[in-house]
Amino acid sequence: QVHLAESGGGSVHAGGSLKLSCVVSGLPFADYCLGWFRQVPGMERELGAIAGIDDDSITYADSVKGRFTISHTFPQDNAKVNLTLQMNNLKPEDTARYYCAVDPICNGNYNYVDHWGQGTQVTVSS
Repeated sequence: QVHLAESGGGSVHAGGSLKLSCVVSGLPFADYCLGWFRQVPGMERELGAIAGIDDDSITYADSVKGRFTISHTFPQDNAKVNLTLQMNNLKPEDTARYYCAVDPICNGNYNYVDHWGQGTQVTVSS
């Protein structure tokens, strides 16, 4: 059974930093992407960043390029992966609930994500 558990959200002032973490376990295959999406109430869920587990490819949304860094460990025998999102120079418009996700086709479209974490709130004040 696939399980995703996020941690690390919180509140910061603009210009500050936060680091999100997600432990992913139970994935039965190796050719997939893990990513971070975010959502503001009343808006569609949007991509923050995704990373390929087998080829280490990385895609960032334009809104976070140069400020956010996604990274991950490689699955060991127990198929557990640690995914992180380092967020620097945070802006009030980064305020959202952030979700760890498994993107099996690696296109960054939330409609194709087949496993989600419970989400963690990030709030950036001006």
